[in-house]
Amino acid sequence: MKKLSDSAATTLFFLTPTTMLIVGFFLFQYPLTFLQEKTLLIPLFGGLLLLGVGFLMGEKKKGSLLRVAGWVFFSFYWATQPNTLYYYEGRDLVNAAICVAGVYVLFYFAYRETLNTKNKPICLNWVAGATSIAGLIYFVTDKIDALRDGLINIVAQQSAWLLSLFSDKVVVKGNLIWFGYHYDMLQQYGSYGATAQIIFACTAIQSMMLFVGMIGALKAASLKTRGLALLSTIPVIYVLNLVRNAGVIFLSGSQITTMEVAHNYIGKFGSLIALIVLVFVVFKILPELYDHIVCLFDLPKQDGPLERELKKITKRGKR
Repeated sequence: MKKLSDSAATTLFFLTPTTMLIVGFFLFQYPLTFLQEKTLLIPLFGGLLLLGVGFLMGEKKKGSLLRVAGWVFFSFYWATQPNTLYYYEGRDLVNAAICVAGVYVLFYFAYRETLNTKNKPICLNWVAGATSIAGLIYFVTDKIDALRDGLINIVAQQSAWLLSLFSDKVVVKGNLIWFGYHYDMLQQYGSYGATAQIIFACTAIQSMMLFVGMIGALKAASLKTRGLALLSTIPVIYVLNLVRNAGVIFLSGSQITTMEVAHNYIGKFGSLIALIVLVFVVFKILPELYDHIVCLFDLPKQDGPLERELKKITKRGKR
């Protein structure tokens, strides 16, 4: 079978995920129907399971093929999500943009797996395992109502309790929290829009599962070391998220700024800084994690049709 030229391979690389995003945008508009939600479980869990089995099979050729299929399925699922992320999380442009970029990143992992190199970077298998571990725990929790709603209500109660340490103008009902101005209006009129509604994304389970996946997939590290790394990060992330929730609600309820600015920009910036610090903490405990992450960032430096073609384009642009 004749190999694709570098330009053809590059075109195919960008065309495939772009087509996925276009199909996802038009066929999976927010809000999703019941049938659409159930249909998307196939590429979601199918992709995660394929990645998990491929991870367990390691460097075997069949394992690599399973990981390729897993990345394609999983990237298609995320290609249907930018609309939902934007509207469901209050017109959150940041998450929607990250989702779009993520589709290309996931497809890039599939592309790297298809290259017939003798010694594939070990981080390719690791990132597949990390994605499978984190994704399966996260999405199983999300899809089981009792688990999802229970976690949301616990986080809402604890976030409100944290606020109550500084002010008595706090009311929490289920996943709704009234604070400051909104609390006063509620007391005055008996019914008023809540300051904040705690949703699944507000529980920090994404960040916690990110670390669970990254640490859990490090086969070379001992269970004791991995356990220490998890204990050094997961409880800290949970507590910091409560502080973040309380801070966002305080800023909005006190009318210092809008909920959109407090949540989508100030809150996310604070979360990013905290995660970066925690990553460096884990690097101290598990140097292997640093090696694997550096390996991921080094993937574009390795030889391949896409990399060669992009280098040619870059050189032309400099002339």
